[in-house]
Amino acid sequence: MAVSVNNQELKGAVLERALAQRLRELLSGVAWLKGWEVEIDPAEYRTGFDIKATLPLPKGGKAELWVVCKSNPRPHQIAYDRTQDFPSPQRNPNRVWVLAAPFISPRMAQLCQELKWGWFDLAGNSHLSVPDAFQLDRTGQPPIHRVPKAGANLSTPEAARIVRALLAPENAGRKWTQRDLQAHARPNVSLGLVNKVVRHLHDQAFIEGLPDGGFKLRAPVELLTAWRDAYRFDRHQRRSYFTLLKGRRLQEALWKLESLTGGHAAYAAFSAADFQAPHVRQPKTWLYVAADWEE
Repeated sequence: MAVSVNNQELKGAVLERALAQRLRELLSGVAWLKGWEVEIDPAEYRTGFDIKATLPLPKGGKAELWVVCKSNPRPHQIAYDRTQDFPSPQRNPNRVWVLAAPFISPRMAQLCQELKWGWFDLAGNSHLSVPDAFQLDRTGQPPIHRVPKAGANLSTPEAARIVRALLAPENAGRKWTQRDLQAHARPNVSLGLVNKVVRHLHDQAFIEGLPDGGFKLRAPVELLTAWRDAYRFDRHQRRSYFTLLKGRRLQEALWKLESLTGGHAAYAAFSAADFQAPHVRQPKTWLYVAADWEE
């Protein structure tokens, strides 16, 4: 089914009404949940959140969803500034903070769940959890509003050198400056590109600034996952060859190739995975080979 994407940015009262309507639709999907109420800008609260949903609990009492509406939330806002713009959950287990926006990125959703926040977007993707009541998880709905453009493309070879330097085990816990990072990412990596990638990684809460200047990596596993998702296999030139060698003889021949190239050849795809956990029988052996050695 074709999905229409709205490029008009929603703000203020218009956004709040749209998100309140989406929340009503989500709650309506919980068959047993009756008697709930959704209010926009409830009179007794003037700061902190924009929508309140009151939900009766199966064992008596009520739960509340306190919904903060943002037109274009950024991960660093909830990771670094949550004490101001994103208040911490109260001790009351029946009061749940929720972030709502036209679009919630996977990284933003991940941070919300780390902080025990719920979230939902205008497409209907959501994670809403009320203790001892219900949990509503829904993902995979295509965005119905324009997705914010990424600040940097992590799939390019130059950006990959920057990310690789940050993730290298020997650099764990290191304090960085942009010039330090440029020196580790050479060749062909400009200071301007380092600045662009660093701003993007800070925006996505993969790195954090330090009080005395510089920055450090704060979410290595999450950055590795984002780098994997940005990877483009079709950027590599692919060549196919035939050999009569099999099994051990083929492995020995490829080990010689690795020595010949000085470390510029490596197993790839299924062939690399086979060394960790064999799970696929297939007739091809996949290799990465540096361009200088592909002939």
